[in-house]
Parts: sequence; structure tokens; C-alpha cells
Amino acid sequence: MTAVTRLVTFVDVDDQAADTVSVSARHEAELVDGTRVLLLNDRGWGSSQGWAATSVADVQETTRTVVGPDEPSSGRSREDMEADHWAALQQIAQRQGVIVDAAVLRRLPHDVVLSQQVLARIGGNPDTADG
Repeated sequence: MTAVTRLVTFVDVDDQAADTVSVSARHEAELVDGTRVLLLNDRGWGSSQGWAATSVADVQETTRTVVGPDEPSSGRSREDMEADHWAALQQIAQRQGVIVDAAVLRRLPHDVVLSQQVLARIGGNPDTADG
């Protein structure tokens, strides 16, 4: 199996003109050699809340929620949704040549890295915006 060391989600400003929070999130698996494999590139969110009213911690927490696993729906349990989520990420990684077990992915640390643009809008410190 390929050694995946962590999951990393990069967050950037999505709507440059918006005064309210609007971000995109790119979710990747980082390999032991430092290379990264894209897992999800279709995530993000918006809020009616202004940038000044949010924090680094708020953005990091929401990011982790947005990249999954999803909340249970119509007769599905949380366990079912989590199993499906990690299996889907495993399959995405495998299609890119990274052989990794879903259970391993689930246990990895997940760091959220905010872009300089996001940090500038919320007044965050880049030294505390990784994690």
C-alpha cells in the first residue's frame, strides 16, 4: 500500500466580489514523499455572514464538515454514510494509483490550510491557520 500521511484541504476565496463568506475547498491525500493526490475538488460553501464576523477556527470546522462524510439521509445511518464516504475516497485514490485502505484514510490527521486571501479577509494569522 502507498503511504498516505495526512489529508489536507485547501480553502480559497470563491467569489472575489462577495462581502460575505464564499469559499472553495480542495481535498487531497498527502503521500509520504510530499506529493498530493486530489480526492475532491467540488466542495465549498457560502454564508450570509461577513468575513469579519468569522474566524480561522470557524472556517476550519466548516471545511471539515463540507468535505465529508455527509449527514445521514432517508434511512441511512451515520455509520453507513461514513463507510460510503471513506470507500469513495479510497476508490478515487486508487484510480490515481494510490493503494490505500479506507480505514487508514479515516484515521489520518486532517489539516485545513487557508489561502492568504481567506486569511486577509478574516484577519487571521497565517502561523495559526494550518491544522
